[in-house]
Amino acid sequence: MTTTADSPARQRAPWWFNLAGQLLQPWVRIRRDPAEPTSLLQAGVPVCYVIERDGFSDALILQRACREAGLPNPMRPLAGTRRRRSVFALARRDGRLLGRNRKRNPNEPLRQLVHALEGMPERDIQIVPVSIYVGRAPSRDSGWFSVLFSENWVMVGRFRRMLALLLNGRDTVVHFSAPVSLRLMLDESRGIAPERFARKVARVLRTHFHRIRAAVIGPDLSHKRTVVDAVLNAEPVRAAIAASATKEKISHTKAWRKAHQLALEIAADYSHPVVRSASFLLGNFWNKLYDGISMHHFDKARATAPGHEVIYVPCHRSHADYLLMSYQLHVSGVVVPHIAAGVNLNLPVIGPILRRGGAFFLRRSFRGNALYSVVFNEYVAQLIDRGVPMEYFIEGGRSRTGRLLAPRAGMLVMTVRAFLRAPRRPVLFQPVYIGYEKLMEGASYAGELSGQPKEKESLIGLLRGLKVLRQRYGHVALNFGEPIELTPLLDAASADWRAAGADPEAKPEWLGAVTDRLAEQIQININRAADVNPINLLALALLATPKHAMAESDLLTQLELSKTMLEELPYSDRVTLTPMNPAAIIAYGEQMGWIQRVQHPLGDVLTVTGERAVLLSYFRNNVLHLAATAAWVACCFLNNRRMSRASILRLGRIIYPFIQGELFLPWDTDGFAAQLQATIDFFVRRGLLESVSDGRVLERSPGQDDGAFQLKVIARSLIQAFERYYITIAALAKNGPHTMTGAELENACTLTAQRLSLLNELSAPEFFDKALFRGFIQKLRERRIVWTDDDGKLDYDAALEGMVRDARVILSREVRHSILKITPGGNDKEAGAAETREDADAPAHVPTDSDDAALHERHVAAEHYEHERRSGDDRRGTPPDA
Repeated sequence: MTTTADSPARQRAPWWFNLAGQLLQPWVRIRRDPAEPTSLLQAGVPVCYVIERDGFSDALILQRACREAGLPNPMRPLAGTRRRRSVFALARRDGRLLGRNRKRNPNEPLRQLVHALEGMPERDIQIVPVSIYVGRAPSRDSGWFSVLFSENWVMVGRFRRMLALLLNGRDTVVHFSAPVSLRLMLDESRGIAPERFARKVARVLRTHFHRIRAAVIGPDLSHKRTVVDAVLNAEPVRAAIAASATKEKISHTKAWRKAHQLALEIAADYSHPVVRSASFLLGNFWNKLYDGISMHHFDKARATAPGHEVIYVPCHRSHADYLLMSYQLHVSGVVVPHIAAGVNLNLPVIGPILRRGGAFFLRRSFRGNALYSVVFNEYVAQLIDRGVPMEYFIEGGRSRTGRLLAPRAGMLVMTVRAFLRAPRRPVLFQPVYIGYEKLMEGASYAGELSGQPKEKESLIGLLRGLKVLRQRYGHVALNFGEPIELTPLLDAASADWRAAGADPEAKPEWLGAVTDRLAEQIQININRAADVNPINLLALALLATPKHAMAESDLLTQLELSKTMLEELPYSDRVTLTPMNPAAIIAYGEQMGWIQRVQHPLGDVLTVTGERAVLLSYFRNNVLHLAATAAWVACCFLNNRRMSRASILRLGRIIYPFIQGELFLPWDTDGFAAQLQATIDFFVRRGLLESVSDGRVLERSPGQDDGAFQLKVIARSLIQAFERYYITIAALAKNGPHTMTGAELENACTLTAQRLSLLNELSAPEFFDKALFRGFIQKLRERRIVWTDDDGKLDYDAALEGMVRDARVILSREVRHSILKITPGGNDKEAGAAETREDADAPAHVPTDSDDAALHERHVAAEHYEHERRSGDDRRGTPPDA
């Protein structure tokens, strides 16, 4: 048989075979991959098809697929051989009706093919592997049984296959792989006996089919027992079992049972039917909750993944994160990853479902349980060794503030050490940004930030939470960031890192630095893939005003400015921006219930009322990093009419390491300075700043001008961070060196921020987040501005006092005085006198003024529903020229 013409008609398939094909035709719709497989074949060379599993229905499907594609008929004899058919299977079913399954090396078919080529070097046979999948991805309209009977790793019986064809036959995929030249393989294997050569070819074909099936429906981890057995038989676990038996003075058998229970507690019990069933249910669930789920840059991630062990590392903002990720990957034809989930989610009913969907459970702490630690590490190593994609959240928990949390490197360390032990497949970390427009957990987050205890997960709590299904939560975006390869990081850390895997217990001295760098880069790449939705833009604008209200005309202008700034000063090529215009953004915010319109004859006012302001701060914080450079430049003009360009850059270089650590910004110090230059040029083009003295000095408009107002709104998105920094350095300076421990400083800063928040009615609960103060203090330590003395007390460099003096450029005297007055410790009168002396000594080129009053007065319009700016009644507090 050749690709150009069939054999004579007298050698057709039996009549009953053709009749069965006609009966099956209405139930089966075939999609070929590739669509035109004839382009793969070499003309004039006989073709022999190889299928993975023997089956009557598979033969019928193959014959029809070949007929529709114009390929040679597999049911006719193979030209030049004794074979009655041009197809054979790698796995056969024994027995006539209810026989058991077994794999058999296809020695006889391959031996016949080899015999046909012996002594005839000009003859060749093309072996074409063909994979047949019935019901790979049931549609949203598919029934429940269609999902259950979709393709999996089990070689099912005839009855189950018949049900699969009846239910899922219209979603049948026939994958034609590139043909393999049997002549070429023979020439490359000269000297090998025919029997051994046949076994070699069969082994290669089985590996090929295994890889194709793993790529289509995921790795074969259907049996939890196989992974658990491999974990318990691993040398590190056996050693840990023996050590546990000795330490606890128990028998080896009892210690083994304890390890076995721990492994069962951890391990996923991956089930393809459950994954498909969950996909079917979640499709309807998401339709009830969301108006749409979009994925950006997924094609780039898909193109990079082949040949790698992929670790998905998304940000963590909701319990919906892992369900959304798994669902979107599955419907996109990508294998669902195994997900590290907290043991608190291992609830009755819910836990087993999550486990069969690929979740494996870990305790919050491994401390004090060496056996558990070893078993868990080995389980992760087994997954990586088997090429199973994984997903985990390096933040350790859901963010309650909308910011990325400081990473916890525990899972990263386990992943790196597992790779060092068996670096067979390169590891690729895939950051993912998940952006929401409303959160199901929003109310509980607000309660926790206000001091309420976190509600423990329970089945009853889950049932009570079903009321969230009555609401709509807008759109969700999954943005895939720039992937991070592990190998280059290891190469940069140590030239002989491959030798570190010889001892599983070894901890190279460079391991901590590598995992810290990896964790930071993951967070940076997540932020570089942010999605800016309408709610983010509204939050940035409205929460920057004292009363969280703005005249509609002002809000339209501010939204247009924000969009233009993000377009002309791109943070990254993976940041996505809503296509809505400012008017549509406001309408959408009203539709979602985030903002309220107050009508007035002088112009409508848009406002955020009550608890919504606290909830909306979450979505401002999602994209705060995108406005960091603009906010810094704008902050420099909060209390100054004029500043030199050099001063803005100098102070920016000083402050950058701290905001970089808090917001995971991507630049080094020079890169940040370049961004500042570009931002200044943008403000000059927009007329918000004026460049004078040959560009050396920058000047803003008077306080009542539109441009000054827009700058203040931009500045106030980041001003609270600088107030936190000032609280910390003021507390240190006020109390003096060698008086406070790190914990005492954290506590004093938190109390000061809480009190300041109460006095000023701030709507950002993260303002007094102890973790943010801890991060700032750690940065001070890293830069050797602060250190611990021999008694555990904090000492500091003279540079700290310089930072206190520089703070007057950004913070008004009123704010600084309030912070110094509230901060515990020291002498309040002396601190106030020192503050007054510093203001008196302020250099002339950095003047101060009271523009805060001008900004507040501007927003009296929102409070009293008047446009005082339009009537010119807000002309007071204009700062003098420098």
